[in-house]
Amino acid sequence: MTLTKDKSFYQSFFRLALALMLQQAVVLSVNLADNIMLGSYSETALSGVAAVNQIQFILQQLVHAASNGMIVLASQYWGQQKLEPVRRLVSVALWTAVGIAAVLFACVSLFPHTAVGIFTADRAIVAQGMDYLSIVRFSYLFFAFTTVLLGSMRIVEKVKIALYVSVIALAINCSINYVLIKGQFGFPELGVRGAAIGTLTARIVECIIVGVYVLRKDKLLHLEWKGLLQMEKQLAQDYVRVSLPIILTGFLWGCNTALQTVILGHMSANAIAAHSISSTIFLFLKVTSVGASSAAAVLTGKAVGNGNLDKVKEYTKTFQILFLGIGTVLGIVLLLIRGPLLGLYTLAPETEGLASTFILIEASVLVVMSYQMCMNTGVICGGGDTRYVLVMDLVSIWGIVIPLSFACAFWFHASPVIVLLSLNSDQYFKCIPAAIYGNSYRWVRNLTRRDG
Repeated sequence: MTLTKDKSFYQSFFRLALALMLQQAVVLSVNLADNIMLGSYSETALSGVAAVNQIQFILQQLVHAASNGMIVLASQYWGQQKLEPVRRLVSVALWTAVGIAAVLFACVSLFPHTAVGIFTADRAIVAQGMDYLSIVRFSYLFFAFTTVLLGSMRIVEKVKIALYVSVIALAINCSINYVLIKGQFGFPELGVRGAAIGTLTARIVECIIVGVYVLRKDKLLHLEWKGLLQMEKQLAQDYVRVSLPIILTGFLWGCNTALQTVILGHMSANAIAAHSISSTIFLFLKVTSVGASSAAAVLTGKAVGNGNLDKVKEYTKTFQILFLGIGTVLGIVLLLIRGPLLGLYTLAPETEGLASTFILIEASVLVVMSYQMCMNTGVICGGGDTRYVLVMDLVSIWGIVIPLSFACAFWFHASPVIVLLSLNSDQYFKCIPAAIYGNSYRWVRNLTRRDG
């Protein structure tokens, strides 16, 4: 394989990837800040919010999937410099995401106890979760609106706004959490309700900022309220065909994460503590792969839309080298910081040994994950074959990971190390079809309409 000599490719890729990576890191910091602040307030409060966050995660997966389906299809029109179909697709995706958020809002409003009780049977935790959910549910519609509008900016390769808004949301959320969770500066002590108010306020503010920027300030895509209220039938049908596999994949991934939480929750106390330590830094490094994958999807879709198959092949070969390089660097970084990271904690010898082993496993996972994620959800999905990712997840997660992990954890009572390897086995498996199918170029699909 040889690297492309197209300098504009590298400029576009690293600009997009870096901005998206930083945005994901900031979003992850919001969750980390919530955990730290609530953890210092009450373990029961932290557990209640953690249960509700499982619902939030499913919502995020579905809304992001609705946005990503728009990005896959609209990026090809962007490659042809056709902006009108892009605007119409934003409208379709917006109503789809808002519809998903509205359905989930209705479900948790009508059955709050059931929604929280799925994840825990502890009455005190359920009560805390319901208090948090009673407020945070109002953020769902704002989140859906913001996500799709930011996705529309990603299509036309304008991603700095997403980073700026995420930083503002982090500052607002942390400030309100600090003031309202424990009751600082004369404000009432609201606990989980204070944390929910912080999240809701941050979502409202970021929605207002993004709405004003996209609908008033942006002069490239030039979206208008009137246009967002209109949908074009043929493009809507195209959107459903492209997006449905991605939305189903997002839903299955959300359910998979919830089930993995159940499996991890039944490990020993030492193993849970060790995984908590190792996974925190792993997730921060993972955002690099997420950013690279998102950038690859946009640039691949744009190249396919241009109709230049030679350029698509050239970019794909370059992507694979970049992805392997990114994964290798991330794995080495995790190994290098293993000692200093563990030195920050006062741990029992068994816990420290497990955490060290977990970090070794996750370092190797970063290498293979960076390759397969960027190829599967980035290049192949971005190139037009969205069904492939659905089939791949059905086979790897529901045919391999979940059955194998349940068997190891509950039937064979295997060691935590074996359980963690089982939970990550799909990352290794997915590399094989990613390499074979990715280099076959059978995934290249021009999804645009000639009269679009």
